[in-house]
Amino acid sequence: MTRFRGSAIRPFPNESSLSDPKPAPAPLPRAVWVLSWVSFFADVSSEMIYPLLPLFLVGVLGSSRTELGLIEGAAVLLVALMSATAGFRSDRRGARVPWIRWGYGLPVLGKGVIALATGWPLVLGGRLLDRFGKGLRGAPRDALIADAVAAEHRGRAFGLHRAFDTAGALAGVLLSAFLLWRLTGTPVKSAATEIAVASVATPAWVYRAIFGVGAALGLASLGLTFLVRESTSTVARASSPVGPDAAARPTPARSGWLGLPRPYWSAVAVLVLFSLANSSDVFLLLRARELGYSPWAAVLVYAVYNLTYAAFAYPAGVISDRLGRWGIIAVGWAIYAAVYAGFALLPASHAYGLWPLMACYGVYMALTDGVGKALIADLAPPDRRGTAMGVFYALTGVTTLVASLVVGIVWDRAGPTTALLIGAGCAVVALAALALVMRRRPS
Repeated sequence: MTRFRGSAIRPFPNESSLSDPKPAPAPLPRAVWVLSWVSFFADVSSEMIYPLLPLFLVGVLGSSRTELGLIEGAAVLLVALMSATAGFRSDRRGARVPWIRWGYGLPVLGKGVIALATGWPLVLGGRLLDRFGKGLRGAPRDALIADAVAAEHRGRAFGLHRAFDTAGALAGVLLSAFLLWRLTGTPVKSAATEIAVASVATPAWVYRAIFGVGAALGLASLGLTFLVRESTSTVARASSPVGPDAAARPTPARSGWLGLPRPYWSAVAVLVLFSLANSSDVFLLLRARELGYSPWAAVLVYAVYNLTYAAFAYPAGVISDRLGRWGIIAVGWAIYAAVYAGFALLPASHAYGLWPLMACYGVYMALTDGVGKALIADLAPPDRRGTAMGVFYALTGVTTLVASLVVGIVWDRAGPTTALLIGAGCAVVALAALALVMRRRPS
């Protein structure tokens, strides 16, 4: 078994680090803040649409769960392929900003197509255009963030970006829920006393109106990309890692396939194994609907996920800078397994249990998403970070496609309990593999 040489877990800081006063952390650079605001407005736009998409597809267009899994899986796969391409080419050309601008511009068109769709193939086309843009921007953007900061601040930088991203998602979800509630004319009394009005069908025009507003708001994110500048001289490339993780996370050597070192590939292997459990979140929203939540109530449940995600993302990044990445990720995976098991086994009579489950799901994302990106950046040479991010997105995208298709097929044939328990079981397997690898790491 490959030994991890980076991001070793240290459960507690040493005594001297507790007694010595530490200077205040340096301010994060302008590039990190601008990209964080870009992501904020992009997610306001995206999350107005995303939680409603499974309800629109299944409830209005009559799609099956298998078709839902195909759409989301194909979208993730396209992100994967384009992320690998964009990351590699942005490294070769030394330019990341054009990829970022196209990446935030194309989704505006994709959302417009979804708003006008009359069948699931058109939704697939709009979703693919939207995700094509995401694939163009993801790896170059993350590489630009990693370039802008030194290693000891990398978790904090990615944590800030994820916090802004998810705060935008929360704003988008709440706006979507409000418009859905308002446009369907749900009485205030009913909204306060009932979790769901499952028997009342939401008109197609309501979904389309909300999708159109979401597409229009995406223009704000595109406009902000013109404030993003290329990194000409970065702290990350000029300095070697220092701070608490310096010994555990040395500057990676340029070796191995695609110029990426062996510890990088070892880390990616474990992360990819977990992604076999990580099917699309649309299935959790569909589960809420099947447990009796009305569309606007299902969106509010999803807002709880975004709230805890936004609240914990930055602290998780800061802690991972101090204690190491893998321990934080392991806790997140354990939470994921418990949440999926809870979604699978929750009876309709206790549907209120979705609220704490979604809150815990947000904590899982906060502990793994930004921290995982910081880990990839730790293990990649500075001039290969775009490639490293792209390959990571590509491999996890393929496995997420498989996971989404499997869940969709099993859901149609055996029901949601079996489908969601598969995800929980795969997460437990990945957690066991991670524990085995960490047990064999150098002391």
